[in-house]
Amino acid sequence: MKHLLLLLLPLSAALAAAGRPPNLVFILADDLGWSDTTFDKPNAFYETPNIQRLAQRGLRFTQAYAANPLCSPTRASIQTGLDPARIGLTAPVAHGPQVILEKGRVKQAAPTAPVLVAQSVTRLDTSYFTLGRVFKAAGYHTGHFGKWHLGPEPYSPLEQGFDVDFPHWPGPGPAGSYVAPWKFPAKLNITSAPAEHIEDRVATEAIKFITSHKDRPFYVNYWAFSVHSPYDAKKELVEKYRAKAAKLPPGAAQRNPVYAAMVQSLDENVGRLLDTLDELKLTENTIIVFFSDNGGVHWQAGVTEPVADGTAGLPITSNAPLRGGKATTYEGGTREPCVVVWPGVAKPGTATDTIIQSTDFFPTFAELLKLPVPATVRFDGKSFAPALRGAPHDRGPTFCHFPHTTPASGGLASTWVRLGDWKLIRFYGLGPERSNLLELYNLRADLSETKNLAAQNQAKTAELDALISTFLRDTEAVVPVPNPAYDPKAGAHPKGKAQAKKKAAAQTKDPALD
Repeated sequence: MKHLLLLLLPLSAALAAAGRPPNLVFILADDLGWSDTTFDKPNAFYETPNIQRLAQRGLRFTQAYAANPLCSPTRASIQTGLDPARIGLTAPVAHGPQVILEKGRVKQAAPTAPVLVAQSVTRLDTSYFTLGRVFKAAGYHTGHFGKWHLGPEPYSPLEQGFDVDFPHWPGPGPAGSYVAPWKFPAKLNITSAPAEHIEDRVATEAIKFITSHKDRPFYVNYWAFSVHSPYDAKKELVEKYRAKAAKLPPGAAQRNPVYAAMVQSLDENVGRLLDTLDELKLTENTIIVFFSDNGGVHWQAGVTEPVADGTAGLPITSNAPLRGGKATTYEGGTREPCVVVWPGVAKPGTATDTIIQSTDFFPTFAELLKLPVPATVRFDGKSFAPALRGAPHDRGPTFCHFPHTTPASGGLASTWVRLGDWKLIRFYGLGPERSNLLELYNLRADLSETKNLAAQNQAKTAELDALISTFLRDTEAVVPVPNPAYDPKAGAHPKGKAQAKKKAAAQTKDPALD
C-alpha cells in the first residue's frame, strides 16, 4: 500500500515521503553587482530573465551581504560559516604559488601608505569543516563546477569534500578569454568546441552531474567564472547590446555591451540549470541559492582590466544607487543580489529586507536539513531559517573586515558594522594624527552613503565603534597599524585626493583584485 501511495504522488512529493532529503544547487556569480539584475534594478541595461525566474520561485533578500568585498574571502565564508577575519583569508591571493596558512601583517610599506596592512592567508586550510564535507557526510553526492579560488591541490575541492571538480582550476578564470580556446594548463586536458564559452561548458558539466545523480541527493556548486574579467563575450551578444547601448541617453552608467553580453551568458546558463531540474522533475525537491561573491566593478574598462575591442573607457558597470563597488567597504562592495528557493519553506515570489550575510548559509542549511555538524564546529554566521519561513529575524550586528588597500578601486583598509539601519565604517590611520577615521550612515534614509553623521551622532558612533573592537578581538583579526615609514608629503591623502588615486590605478593593476 505504501508503494502504491508513493506512485500516486508527484515525484517531488514522493521523494519527500520516501525520506529523501532535498538537493542543493548553490549558484555563485563572480563580481555581479547588486544593480546588475532585473529584480534589484528593473530598468537595468542587462537582461536576466532566468535569474528573474528564480526570484519568482523563491524569497529575494534585498539586504544580503558578502563577508568581504573581494571573492576568495567570501567563498571561504560560504564554505565554513566563518568570518574571513577569523580565517585570515582576507584577499583573493589563493591562486599564487606561496602557501601561507597563518595570519600576519606586512612588515613594511611604501612612504605613501598610511598603514601596514594584513598579509592574507593564501589557502583554505583543510582543517576547516566545509559545506562539501558536511553534505558528503550526510550521504549527498557533491560536485563543484567553476571557480574555486581557495587554493590548488592539496586545498582544492577534491580535498574539501567534493567528489567532482571541474575544471579543477585554482585561478580566477581562464586567462585571456572566456571564449575557447581557453588557456588552461595542458595537464588538465580540457578540450573545447570552436568558440565555446566557458560558462556554457561549466554548466554542461554541472548538468551531466545532476542528471547522473538524479536518483540520490546531491549538492552542486555552480560557481560561475562570470562576470569577472577578462572582459569578452560571444560576438553576437556583444553586437546585440552595442545596438541597445546606442539608444541610451549619453552618459548612462550601465552601457558596456561586452559586460552586458557576459551577464546574459551567465543568465542563460542559470536557465539551463533550472530547465534541467524541471525536466528531471526535481524542482520541488531542490533548494537553489543565487548569490554573488562581491560587488560589481565600478571603474572604467581599460584602466586596470583587459577588455575586448570597443569598450575601453566605458564603465564596466554601476552599482547605483549604492556607493562604490568591488574592493570597497561601501554598500556597492558587499551588498549582493540574493534569492533562496526552498520549496515548502520559502514563499515563492516574495522579498524581505532581513539582513543576512554569506557566513549564514552554512548554519541555515545545518539547521533546516539537520546536517551532521560536529559539536566542536562553531559558526560566525547565524541561521536565517525564521526569515525563510516568513517570520521576523534579527541577526544582530553584521561585520565586514577588509584590512587591505586597493588603489584601483579606491578601497581602503577598513572595517564596518551594520546594526539596524545604522552602518559605521572605521578607516584605519586616516584621521588626525594617524587616528582612525569614522563614517556613520543611516542606510534607510541615505542608501547611497552621502551624509556622514559621525560628528552629529557621537553616541551612536561610539556604540558601533565599540562593537567593531569587540568583533576584532573575538575573531583575532589582523588589524592595520600605522606605517612607521609613512610620509604625508610623499603622496596624497587617500580620502582627500581622488585624482591621484585614479592616476595610480591607471598605471598599475592591483593583484588583489584578481
